[in-house]
Amino acid sequence: MPEPETRSTTREILHDKEIGRYTLTLGGNEVGVADYRIQGDAVLFTHTEINPAFRHGGLGGALIQGALDDVAAHSTRRVVPLCPFVSDWIDAHPEYAQLTTRGQ
Repeated sequence: MPEPETRSTTREILHDKEIGRYTLTLGGNEVGVADYRIQGDAVLFTHTEINPAFRHGGLGGALIQGALDDVAAHSTRRVVPLCPFVSDWIDAHPEYAQLTTRGQ
């Protein structure tokens, strides 16, 4: 079975503040989510999931990068990566580590 096409399809990251979720769409179809909740001065990322048909294409990283960029641009809260995927992604991208300590 061929891999799903992810390079030439339009990616978009949507933010739904009411439910605490970033959604990654590919060609208008939802392929991944990153859930979070606000607790005081922190944004706690609790869960990340990519549709199994689209895994291993870097989409999880694209979703987390977009979510963290949004937090950095629109909030002064620190990021608490409770989700192991988010934690590992930040460890692999040290330029985002300052998000976990700001405001402390």
